[in-house]
Parts: sequence; structure tokens; C-alpha cells
Amino acid sequence: MGIIGSQIKPFKATAFQAGKDFFDVTEKDIEGKWAVFFFYPADFTFVCPTELEDLGEHYDMLQKMGVEVFGVSTDTHFSHKAWHDTSDKINKIKYAFLGDQLHTLSKNFDVLREEMGLADRATFVVDPDGVIQLMEQTCEGVGRNANELVRKIRAAQYVRENPGQVCPAKWEEGSDTLAPSLDLVGKI
Repeated sequence: MGIIGSQIKPFKATAFQAGKDFFDVTEKDIEGKWAVFFFYPADFTFVCPTELEDLGEHYDMLQKMGVEVFGVSTDTHFSHKAWHDTSDKINKIKYAFLGDQLHTLSKNFDVLREEMGLADRATFVVDPDGVIQLMEQTCEGVGRNANELVRKIRAAQYVRENPGQVCPAKWEEGSDTLAPSLDLVGKI
């Protein structure tokens, strides 16, 4: 099943976010917004806090870009709060963590390792229409880079706002884009 270009499936998850009470999040809460679903295997682990902290350092920038961020694991919202309250890295994070103990989100995004009950290390970017535009998935021992995620989101936003344009490899905001045409075939 190809997930890029597909519509986000309905879900309901309880979230923990620093400074707030627990609250529910559904697909309706991201309508009209860009959203990142940042799956990781489990709270209280090793690579995960480094990735989550890295993403947290980019959260304010992502918010200015109109992007909401959700950390997602198959842990409960209670576990997310406990991790936040006991970890120097995690307690700095401002974005919401979704509890996925029923595996709804992990199954919806096809990242659940059934035999372990854990989500794979995967990132999804959903556009304001609820369509999945970007996906990255790595093995458990390889962490992700938030700088590259931000670059890809900027490219996806540019392409959405500029129909007929595409962003080449290593594209950065303000760089040249391409307008696909027969004239370019074999010349790039």
C-alpha cells in the first residue's frame, strides 16, 4: 500500500503536552493545518530522546511555518508525562505527545511492529487537506535530523503554493525550482 498521497485516517488519541491537562486529538484537529506525526518506539529509551529533543529545538520555527507537531509512541499519555517529568531532554519539549496504546495511529500509518507492540521510527507530514505528503522511516538504531525535516516541509509548502513548480535535490528556501516540461527531459 502506498501511503504518500493518501488521506489521513480517522483517529482519536489522548495527548500530553507540557503545561496543559491531558486532552484528546483527532484528525479533525489538524484540518486546515500542516502536521508532523513523529513516531518513535518507546519512552525511556536511547535514540528517541535525542531525536525528540532535536525536533523540540525546531518547534517554534515549525509553528511559525504553520506546522503542528505530535510525538507518537505506543506508550500511554501517563507514560509521556512521567518521561517529561523525569528527563532533562524531554522536559524542554513544548509539542504534544500522543498515546497510542490501542495502536490506532501506528496501524493507520502502517508503522506498527505487531510482534513487539511498538511503532517504527517514522515521520509523516500531512498537508492542510489531510493528505500525507512526506514520509521517512528508519531502522531503530538510526536517528532522524530535524533540519532535514524542516527543509522538506518548506519544499512541500512551496510546491503546494506554486503549482507547476518542483524542488530539486538539496533545494533550500529561496533557491531555484524547476518547471517540469518536455524541454527539460534529458537536459538536467
